[in-house]
Amino acid sequence: MQKDNDILLLKGNEAIAHAAIRYGYDGFFGYPITPQSEILETLTLLKPWETTGMVVLQSESEVASINMIYAGGGTGKCVLTSSSSVGVSLMQEIIPYMVCAETPGLLVSVQRGGPGLGTIQSSQGDYQQAVYGGGNGDYHTIVLAPCSVQESCDMVGLAKDLMFKWRTPVIILSDGSIGQMMEKCILPPYTPRRTDEEILQQCPWAANGLGLKGRKSNVTTSLELDQVLMEKRNKELQAKYRQIEQEETRTEHYLTDDAETVIVAFGSAARISMGAVDLLRKNGHKVGLLRPITLWPFPNKEILELATRVKRIVVVELNEGQMLRDVQWAAQFRCPIDFIGHSGGVVITPDEIVDKVCNAQ
Repeated sequence: MQKDNDILLLKGNEAIAHAAIRYGYDGFFGYPITPQSEILETLTLLKPWETTGMVVLQSESEVASINMIYAGGGTGKCVLTSSSSVGVSLMQEIIPYMVCAETPGLLVSVQRGGPGLGTIQSSQGDYQQAVYGGGNGDYHTIVLAPCSVQESCDMVGLAKDLMFKWRTPVIILSDGSIGQMMEKCILPPYTPRRTDEEILQQCPWAANGLGLKGRKSNVTTSLELDQVLMEKRNKELQAKYRQIEQEETRTEHYLTDDAETVIVAFGSAARISMGAVDLLRKNGHKVGLLRPITLWPFPNKEILELATRVKRIVVVELNEGQMLRDVQWAAQFRCPIDFIGHSGGVVITPDEIVDKVCNAQ
């Protein structure tokens, strides 16, 4: 077991486990599946229940895990789960329940190749599953896409802030490459778990039995039999989504100021693309990279601005073009858009991106 230093050499999955303890999460409920099992394994090794009181439980299934997150978040507790692809598919029924009940919670999805059971290699085939959801109704969740071990750690803290600020589930959409790669990671200082009194003050909506004599009982539910009231709830959610789009859209620009061609990529595909940009720049090509950090809300305005001034956009993904459709929509046909990608666990190389960009110019 590694020492509890502030700087460690960690896998992306391990960094998420350390971060959950240090950011003061109250509980983890999850089920092992490759390539994300190290999150549960690391939490088990660290035994946070002995130090911070954090609960760590291997549930009997992914369905049980997400229901535990729904229950925990509904009481105002800060809780998370993790899974991969097919496991996340099993959780889809409960995510819209949480959205409609405005219940906070974190789901870490470490993608593998699909469809179906697929492979255990890295993929980005779950973009649509995360961004558009597999549940029923009109809803969104905030989706964060890390591209490093450090970001995997940091986004656990960001997710905690966002899910309570907006009372919504948050998804960290990682992948097998980021989950399994090892890098230096600067861990945050320990944040104490919130006391019952703090939860009572910060989460007056929570159905936790705290302070019942001082307020009416709270009910956490997505059920509304009156269609007029159900539409009212939908309209309120849509207004919240518009506000999230205004306040929480995050991106990284890399050498885009003078770029004539811009690559749009997220997660591990963005890391590979950054290497391709460096190679292209050395050979005199004015190429840059736009990396969406939030996949929802999506950076529509920034992509439209780029599309009005660059010669070409190249979308790079480890799938068959799932984010491509969002880039095309955002760009509004202001410039040509090319695509390069692999699926099923095959990882793209910088040389393939270089060839695509050079051949397109």
